[in-house]
This record gives sequence, structure tokens and C-alpha cells, in this order.
Amino acid sequence: MATVGGLRDVDTNQNSIKIDQLARFAVDDHNKKENALLEFVRVVKAKEQVVAGTLYHLTLEAIDAGKKELYDVKVWVKPWLNHKELQEFKHVGDGESAGTASADVATK
Repeated sequence: MATVGGLRDVDTNQNSIKIDQLARFAVDDHNKKENALLEFVRVVKAKEQVVAGTLYHLTLEAIDAGKKELYDVKVWVKPWLNHKELQEFKHVGDGESAGTASADVATK
């Protein structure tokens, strides 16, 4: 169990379906709000923070105009209210640098 307010790594292999669903939700919500056409590829890194629910900090790879890009997103989940909310969605780089990040995740 995570310490309240503290960040902890999420094993993306064990929780892949749940984490992928959150990442897809983030991309879909961003696309609707920004009239964008990003296409989800994969989660590169995931962390969670307990804050009146759980705030997921995800680094994901998505395709924008045919090019792989990296984004940091935050999704706030309150399961007892059946509530998910995209808190942040920001571009952090190109997808070519994701290869080393995914290797870091695999070794944890």
C-alpha cells in the first residue's frame, strides 16, 4: 500500500490492463478537449499517488501526425464515485527516446 501523498512505481506488467485503460482514457479525453487525433501506443512508465483516491502519473507514447511522441499525464481516480478525471496532459519529447525509458521499467 502506498503512503498517503507519496509516489510509488506501478508494475506495468502486473497492472497492464488497468494502466493501459487509464492511458487510453487520457488520450481519448485529451483528443476530445483539444480536437486532436493522438493515437495511443503504450505506457512507458507509471506511478501512483494516494490523494483522496489515486492520482496516476503516466508517461505514455502516442502517435501524432505519424510521429511517435512522449506525453506525461495525470489521471485522478476515485473508484467509490466511479470517477476518472484527466488532470494534466503535456508533451515531453519524441518517442525515439522512449526505448531507454522502457528498458528502465522492465528492470524494476
